[in-house]
Formats: sequence, structure tokens, C-alpha cells
Amino acid sequence: MSHPDELRKQVERQVRRMKKAEREKPTLLGQTVYIGTLGLLFVLPMVGGAYLGQWLDSLASAYSSRWTVSLILVGVMIGALNVYLFIRE
Repeated sequence: MSHPDELRKQVERQVRRMKKAEREKPTLLGQTVYIGTLGLLFVLPMVGGAYLGQWLDSLASAYSSRWTVSLILVGVMIGALNVYLFIRE
């Protein structure tokens, strides 16, 4: 196969990809759902960690917020990992 034929095929493939991307533009609703999903992926582990930490702290006889703070931080890390993996996919 000659060089001009390869170049022509590459250009045609790129044109098809550009037209497909133009047809499949994300809508406002689609973008809103995507951002909402990212928010939930980040916030839910944090809230779950807060509730679990509060429950564990309530089991202690003295006032303690050690578990709550620790599990909120763990929730932030898990939430950030969730968002990263979701975006990467």
C-alpha cells in the first residue's frame, strides 16, 4: 500500500470520528447527571464514615471524636478514589 492511500484512510477515519463526536454532544441534562454522580461518589463515603465514627464514639464512656474524624478522613480518601476511577473509566 502506498503512502497516499494510508494518509487518505487516516484522514477519513479522523473525519468520521469528528462527525460522530459532533453528533453525540453531551446535553445539559447529561452533564448535570454526570456531575451529580461525581458528587454522590465523593460525598456518600464521607457521610458513611461520619455516621460510623459517631456510632463508634458513642460506645466510648468518655467524650471522644477520634473515630468520627478518622473515618471522615478515610471517607474523603475513598470518595476521591471513587471519583478518580469513575472519571478514568
